[in-house]
Amino acid sequence: MGYQITGKLLEKFDTVQATEKFKKREFVIEVNSENTSFNRTDVIKFQLTQDRCNLIDSAAINDSITVFFDIRGNKWEKEGRVMYFTNLEAWRVSAPEVVDAPSSVGPEPFVEPGNMPDISSSDSTDDLPF
Repeated sequence: MGYQITGKLLEKFDTVQATEKFKKREFVIEVNSENTSFNRTDVIKFQLTQDRCNLIDSAAINDSITVFFDIRGNKWEKEGRVMYFTNLEAWRVSAPEVVDAPSSVGPEPFVEPGNMPDISSSDSTDDLPF
């Protein structure tokens, strides 16, 4: 089951080669949770692995991003001690979708390559320099 959350990118770390066959990269976002009785800010760390480590490259600190992720958990035993850990495994990172766009604005019309309209000989009387 996949989840998604939108927040502000606070930090992104370098890729770490954990073993010969496994690499990971972590990043942190800030999410403001609004509740009727209080406001809370959560700071959430995600993990990218293997060929997905570069998904965060184009995002800058303080950018608003949407993270699509899965929750992964594991049990680890060492010297008779049992420990459990949970990872938020990101599999897609993107700019958030605009959900409050005016309904009167539609998508741009599709123009096939090679069929662009010629606007260089426009009879427009505007005074734009281009």
